[in-house]
Amino acid sequence: MKKSLVLCVLLLTSALLNSQENIVQREDGSNSKTNFILIVADDLGYGDLSFTGSKQIKTPNIDELAQTGVFFSNAYVSAPVCSPSRAGFLTGINQVSFGYDNNLGGNQPGFDPEYRGLPVEQKTIANHLKEYGYVTGLIGKWHLGYEEQFYPTNRGFDEFWGYRGGSHDYFSGVDENGNATIECNYKTPQKITYITDDKGDECVDFIRRHKNESFFLYASFNAPHTPMQALKEDLELYKHIRNEKRRTYAAMVHRLDLNVGKIVKSLEGEKLAENTVIVFISDNGGPVKTNGSINAPYNGKKGTLLEGGIHIPFIVNWKGRLPEGRKIEQSISSLDIAPTFINIAKGDNKGLESGSYFTGESLIPILEGGKDEALHKTLMWKFTISAAIKEDNWKLIRIPDRLPMLFNLTEDVSEQHNVVLENLDIAERMLKKLGNWEVRLPHPLFLENAMWKKVQLEQYDTDYPLVQP
Repeated sequence: MKKSLVLCVLLLTSALLNSQENIVQREDGSNSKTNFILIVADDLGYGDLSFTGSKQIKTPNIDELAQTGVFFSNAYVSAPVCSPSRAGFLTGINQVSFGYDNNLGGNQPGFDPEYRGLPVEQKTIANHLKEYGYVTGLIGKWHLGYEEQFYPTNRGFDEFWGYRGGSHDYFSGVDENGNATIECNYKTPQKITYITDDKGDECVDFIRRHKNESFFLYASFNAPHTPMQALKEDLELYKHIRNEKRRTYAAMVHRLDLNVGKIVKSLEGEKLAENTVIVFISDNGGPVKTNGSINAPYNGKKGTLLEGGIHIPFIVNWKGRLPEGRKIEQSISSLDIAPTFINIAKGDNKGLESGSYFTGESLIPILEGGKDEALHKTLMWKFTISAAIKEDNWKLIRIPDRLPMLFNLTEDVSEQHNVVLENLDIAERMLKKLGNWEVRLPHPLFLENAMWKKVQLEQYDTDYPLVQP
């Protein structure tokens, strides 16, 4: 048993860090480094996948990614809403460190609209991988700036099929004025059928066209984000769910799952499965009331720093290179995706340089099985009116209208018992650390409509489902 374990670790270490093992000989004789696919769901509830606890929604394809890969059970995003979360994981840098504190919705007076987007000096994963010879593509949602300087093809992506905003009608490719909302720089966009299917098809097409090259594909789905629109055949599958919104949501997640399967099957068909790293995440927790999602067993929702807003499913799948069905409980962050991809693309055994400017860390030391201690001893968040810090099993949340909330996540995973008064020494230490970090952050580049501050505050006093129906 011990010999087998040692052999597994040695083989895995070699596969991840040896430059020669990171090169694959194509059938046409060309060499290609490991490919990367980042699949992002939008507003997915943590507990709404079969393998994370759903008793209603069947997600066999996403489940299989976890069962044949590595599942991180304590993974977090750097923001509880779409735009700043994406600014974080696409750069590997905590977005508040460059002023991306708010969601991209409106802009209060006094802020220059030219800065309303991902700062142009910030490199994306695509920028970095292009330096290593990768072709890069984005299919789907952007939501990091509408002006030309923020446009995906100006941010490291060779190809873009999708839309600049944060949501999209699932059946129509035009806005209320009849203008096309799907943009594409390599062909005339086809008529929309059902956008989740169309995105899946475009991802398959990207893989087919670039199968003899090293590629990075950002498969940015908008499902199950509002508007709540599903195909009739999918609604029929979930007709037993009485709540209409929940039924529609389940159907939308089902269709997302089918298209994740479509992407994986295309890799297998092109004989690329063993040369492609797939990461699957949600950009934040489910919003619960607006789309019918459930984050159980976690309390809270999108927009809050409770676990339901920031604790996400996180899968890394690399067929033949990573042990199947492994579950890792160490806390990690979506900020770790960029340095992990770049570390693998570098193809050497030195890892990332010390003092790397990334906030995130390469996951290679954990994935290879040689690092037992926590990759992140401390995680911190700042989002408009709220801030939070997590150290080991302790998590503290600070909002304007009350004493700090302190939770022991080992004993209280659903954050039902605020134990701040019983642990003032711990709260004081964590508050000081959080405050020292926060005062060093720059002023936000833009501020969304002020109405959202009141909305976010009220969300901390709402009851959320803590068990699956």
